Amino acid sequence: MKLNPKADLWVPDEVQGPPAFSRTTHLGIGAHQDDLEFMAYEGILACYEKPTEWFGGVIMTDGRSSSRRGPYADWTDDQIAAERIREQRLAAQIGQYSFIAQLGYLSKEVRPSHAPQVVQDLVTILEAAQPRVVYLHNPADKHDTHVACFLRCLEALRKLPAHQRPEKVLGCEVWRGLDWVLDTEKVGMDVSARPDLAQKLNEVFATQIVGGKRYDLAVLGRRTANATFYDAHASDQASSLQWAIDLTPLIHNPSLDVVTYTLNFVENLKADIAQRLRQAL
Repeated sequence: MKLNPKADLWVPDEVQGPPAFSRTTHLGIGAHQDDLEFMAYEGILACYEKPTEWFGGVIMTDGRSSSRRGPYADWTDDQIAAERIREQRLAAQIGQYSFIAQLGYLSKEVRPSHAPQVVQDLVTILEAAQPRVVYLHNPADKHDTHVACFLRCLEALRKLPAHQRPEKVLGCEVWRGLDWVLDTEKVGMDVSARPDLAQKLNEVFATQIVGGKRYDLAVLGRRTANATFYDAHASDQASSLQWAIDLTPLIHNPSLDVVTYTLNFVENLKADIAQRLRQAL
């Protein structure tokens, strides 16, 4: 597979050649090391210890600008970037991924519209894997690099022939939760199973946790809160729940405007709030 020269491609079970990609059924594409474990755990669970289901991962940036303190306080950007690659490889091994491709771009290289090399790398991987389900950042995320990565993924997916496009594309929560999306419009991902695996995956990323961000606690806490606050009138049906929005229409209908599509969720929330207030006045 021909990717940009900075890319780090690794197959945990050492399967060689096209089968490492063509067996992929679920694919996560995230901006940074640890994003997949936080946002696409449903896909990891769906494939874990299942010989006919395989989760593949793509990380678009090198993560060199992350916050750091404690033992990492004096580390250079190059040292942090190298360690984050190692951490992501370890997560791929623990999670039994089909492959992990870390593309190594700087954030500023991903952000420009229609960045040709970035999009081509994504197209190359998507053509080789042809997954049924793809997990992306959601377009309402508040992290600029996450939004840019989502847009580059949208461009790549729209370049695929119709028969190669995935059956389902989900936009997942990381730097903005999606509990605000109307219940009739958001996609629930029950990730209650294997809490030990979820914890192991989250704890891999010591450069972030020890470096000043307790993502390991925050992600699991959000999942628990989602499950508890989902329905005010019924007992919890799940102990851990993640939200996503369905992006599939954007992939299968390239004429849809991504801004309009995203803001429709906001407008529908606005209408719901107004209705609830007016009926109680």
